[in-house]
Amino acid sequence: MSVSSDTSPEQGQVLHAALVRSLAALPPRAAVAVALSGGIDSVALALVARQVCNETEHPLYFFHVHHGLYAQADAWAAHLQVFANDLDTPLFLRRVAVEQDSGLGIEAAARNARYLALTDLAATQDVKAILLAHHRQDQAETVLLRLLRGAGVLGLGAMHADVLRGALRLVRPWLEIDRDALVAQTRAYTERSGWEPITDPSNLDAQFARGALRAELIPVLEARWPAWRQTLTRHAKQAQETSQILDEVAATDWQALEPDLEGSSFSLQRWRNLSEPRQALVLRYWLNQQCVAMPGERRLAELMRQLRQLHALGHDRGLLWQHGVHRVQCLRGRVSLSSG
Repeated sequence: MSVSSDTSPEQGQVLHAALVRSLAALPPRAAVAVALSGGIDSVALALVARQVCNETEHPLYFFHVHHGLYAQADAWAAHLQVFANDLDTPLFLRRVAVEQDSGLGIEAAARNARYLALTDLAATQDVKAILLAHHRQDQAETVLLRLLRGAGVLGLGAMHADVLRGALRLVRPWLEIDRDALVAQTRAYTERSGWEPITDPSNLDAQFARGALRAELIPVLEARWPAWRQTLTRHAKQAQETSQILDEVAATDWQALEPDLEGSSFSLQRWRNLSEPRQALVLRYWLNQQCVAMPGERRLAELMRQLRQLHALGHDRGLLWQHGVHRVQCLRGRVSLSSG
């Protein structure tokens, strides 16, 4: 099993220590998995995770999602099996069909399919946390993309280091670490073993938003603002702190809306007593608590417009705000959410 590191001691220690800190939040010996695409970043995470899990006695798995978007996908899966065998770690693969006409775009549709597959794999193997190899550059790119798409403060918080989705944790231990350390880790393994990481052609494909960013905009940023990664990741951290405060405000407002036990309905009149910004804030909080994909500004504004135009007692049966499989209605002064 070839997992020793030929990277500089400082780089290896930084990666190792960050992962140890992240796993310390889990129960002892809880099973974890690396989301393994086979690229440089996830391979580096797999290598360090193998070391750390050996030390901490966390069972480790590798999860690979086969999107089928490229002809090489089958060859990639076989290539990853060789890697997993070398590290003596079980590899589980899940094939998904990415919706080409979902209206979300191919990147978002593939991302949704990937997270659903990872969640299913985790449930099957009783995995408590999935490790993701996102690093400082990924975080900075996410902030920039969300800024260009008009995301608000909540969106500019970008990726979080530890997120609980149902019973599953998504852990990103390296969000504040430069990619150079990950590249060195994987390169050292390649030099020892001869095994090469996978190169995903979408990474620099300008037809995808992130690919266009990397191919066309980032070279300009590197030349003109070389510290752009640190600046944007600092903004993300500040936005996350702001979001936490807003969540606390929204949670307080939510309790004042007389929610039912399931949190699926609330008092229309109580909602109307809030200021407009807090009306929007508590609606986002409600939808997030109910695991509903966050609507854009226009869709949310439409819901708020309909709620404000309802009869004071909420007897109007004309309100029907549809969002994917979810719908919001109002009856006898109670605003409710249902699906199906």
